[in-house]
Amino acid sequence: MTLSVVVPTLNGRDQLAAGLDALAAHAPDAEVIVVNGPSADGTTGMVRNRDDVDVLVEISDRTVNVARNAGIEVASGDRIALVDYDNRVGPSWLEGVRSGLERGDVVTGPVCRSLPAGRTAERSERRRIAGREVAYFAGGNVAFRASVLYDLDGFDEHLPTGGSRDLAHRLATHDYELVWEPEATVRHDPGEPAAADGGEPDHDWRWKYRALAYRLAKNYGLRPTVLRRIGSHAVGDATSVARDVLSGEATPSGWVGNGRDVVAGTASGFGEGMAARARDRSPKRNPNGISKRADRAVAKYDWREDAA
Repeated sequence: MTLSVVVPTLNGRDQLAAGLDALAAHAPDAEVIVVNGPSADGTTGMVRNRDDVDVLVEISDRTVNVARNAGIEVASGDRIALVDYDNRVGPSWLEGVRSGLERGDVVTGPVCRSLPAGRTAERSERRRIAGREVAYFAGGNVAFRASVLYDLDGFDEHLPTGGSRDLAHRLATHDYELVWEPEATVRHDPGEPAAADGGEPDHDWRWKYRALAYRLAKNYGLRPTVLRRIGSHAVGDATSVARDVLSGEATPSGWVGNGRDVVAGTASGFGEGMAARARDRSPKRNPNGISKRADRAVAKYDWREDAA
């Protein structure tokens, strides 16, 4: 197994440095690719001064799915892992990745977070949607057989967040096997909030429902299941905000405004999703993937050439 590790980052120099230290300690033979958004905190200089990074790709786009595709595009390993800049791999992570990819096509594991009352980690999450068993994964701690990412053309760059959820639906379409491996553990740096790519920002209702409706419409079309799932999310969120209104933590006008955002986001996302479904009728369902553009990188520093 030859492993490439793609680390997207944006204005997280100190956390990135700690994450790279962990990779150097626990996966010293991996090819490390840092994809740097338009950071303004000295990230470029820090990375260029290290001798444990193989490729640095500079991009002008701020979205994580563009960064992931930019890294996948230059990776040379037959296995490709994605690790967020604010996650640190643990001593068992590499063996967990190896073991998981011997048993399946994709492997993910816990992201441990420190809380006032202790520590917590995600668990395996699966849902049955339109007859498919969809297994979700942590976008900041996942590894793939490279052929899987190439087959599905990477992540959908139309989505600023929620790209991992979208890719999970497409993996299910192709019957790729996702393995949950407890040993493939990373620890989230508590200095910053966790990345939101597994879902959407909690309080950006318009974008949450725009992304949700987009990926469901794109992957499943106009089905009762899709409408039920969107409605279920909306009812749950409306009930939660209603409780906040009753407790005085939110206002009735805010609750009404959130409702408008949900309706507007759902309508726009559904239209965009159906248009995307029409643009790519193949099982990939990815009209905004790696192969669709060649201008992600504004600069690239590739030390593999020097090593050769």
